[in-house]
Amino acid sequence: MQETAGILPRQAIEALGRAGAISCDAPFDADQIQPASLDLRLGTEAHRIRASFLPGPDGPVADKLAEVTMHTIDLTRGAVLETGCVYVVPLQERLALPADVAASTNPKSSTGRLDVFTRVTADRAGAFDRVPAGYAGPLYAEISPRTFPVLVRAGSRLSQIRFRRGNATLTDPELRALHEREPLVVPGNAGIEDGLQLSIDLQSTDASGLVGYRGKRHTGVIDVDRKDGYDVADFWDPVTVRPGRGLILDPNEFYILVSREAVQVPPQCAAEMVPFDPLVGEFRVHYAGFFDPGFGHGTSGAGARAVLEGRSHEGPFILDHGQVVGRLVYERMGALPDTLYGAGVGSNYQAQRLKLSKHFRSD
Repeated sequence: MQETAGILPRQAIEALGRAGAISCDAPFDADQIQPASLDLRLGTEAHRIRASFLPGPDGPVADKLAEVTMHTIDLTRGAVLETGCVYVVPLQERLALPADVAASTNPKSSTGRLDVFTRVTADRAGAFDRVPAGYAGPLYAEISPRTFPVLVRAGSRLSQIRFRRGNATLTDPELRALHEREPLVVPGNAGIEDGLQLSIDLQSTDASGLVGYRGKRHTGVIDVDRKDGYDVADFWDPVTVRPGRGLILDPNEFYILVSREAVQVPPQCAAEMVPFDPLVGEFRVHYAGFFDPGFGHGTSGAGARAVLEGRSHEGPFILDHGQVVGRLVYERMGALPDTLYGAGVGSNYQAQRLKLSKHFRSD
């Protein structure tokens, strides 16, 4: 019997584990499987490497690591990964995918909000964050902290993987029809062109005029597994914008901003944020892109904002209120997940507005 095309839900990921398509050094953590993705855990050692690389079609990652590793760090008791350095960490999970199942990976939302550049590669990979159908072999995380040094350990979860059968991306006409049935943007009209368009919100409703945060330099270390452990003021400067003015992104500074739109991902869909168009400006507003089924859904119709991790590249760049900076690509689920985002499966950002990562106290 032919399987339904679409993103594999939580219960199908569990089935992959039982069938041996996902094998692990240790059993899954209780909250490791999300409604449409699986968190990936760091292994016991990190390789500090001279430069990032892809293994290419002919070689395993381990062979290339032997050429570029400067030293190896034991993660069993935890270790600090420094800013400006590149590390490769073998992950605890290995794959032996069925011939009709492919996968993609992305940083977890909390990882992106710490400005920890993370991507996953596999043996014979020609691209990061893409695992071809039928792949059998190990997975590796490349990690490069940009603003804050981070403390990690074996078992820390910085990345997540999403499994799919076939091509289930909703076309623009299908997305418009879905929006008519179940509003994807609250309130107002949905800008739909190659996905659901997201724009920047620079009009604060807060008395302080707060529209975002800019990461401080030369801070202390952040433990990636410590929740509500740090004061905001020790790591972030508030960003305000005068009415009618744009926000100038300074080169190589890191910003947390928020979308103007409150979005919803209905239970029968999953979504991924992708860059809008590299030709519209020299900046990046995307690190962590997966949106699980149920994100913003069932929040009394209010939806949830998309938090945007922003960085200018070559020079200062002006962002204006309402400027389109990203888009959400929606995909069909292969089946409804038995748990939705916001139902207690590590759902830290349901009904969010402007929000830093879970590591910072909100008071």
